[in-house]
Amino acid sequence: PSKQTISLVVIHCISLPPNKFGNSYIEDFFKNDLDISQHTYFKKIKDLKVSSHFLIKRKGELIQFVSCLKKAWHAGESVWKNKKNCNDFSIGIELEGSDIIKYEDIQYKVLLKLLKSLRMKYPVTDIVGHSDIAPGRKTDPGHFFDWNLINSENL
Repeated sequence: PSKQTISLVVIHCISLPPNKFGNSYIEDFFKNDLDISQHTYFKKIKDLKVSSHFLIKRKGELIQFVSCLKKAWHAGESVWKNKKNCNDFSIGIELEGSDIIKYEDIQYKVLLKLLKSLRMKYPVTDIVGHSDIAPGRKTDPGHFFDWNLINSENL
């Protein structure tokens, strides 16, 4: 997206393999360099081509994969406020995590700082979960995600 078109931030979660943390598989996956021989689950996702602008790891490390001025492939088939293809006007932030496990406090700290920075640079009007733009298809960031904390910051 261009600076003028960014109006949405989408929060996701990812872990590879599912519910396993602290490895480099997510980074490898986003760089299309995942060794599928490392885990049987990887064979299921080997043909997926996905990316995200940012990843926040469990210990708070922030990694940027795609410039905010370029489209990342994080939203898939999606709609927000009657606009389809959310990749065209959104920034994607992945949290290393799972729908069924609480996120780390440091992840929220880094996320809030990143969201504030994005709001200063771009005309972001909404911050949503992947489940909000792809209901019935996606569940992340899940019910453990603390939306009250995000909303209390008046972002």
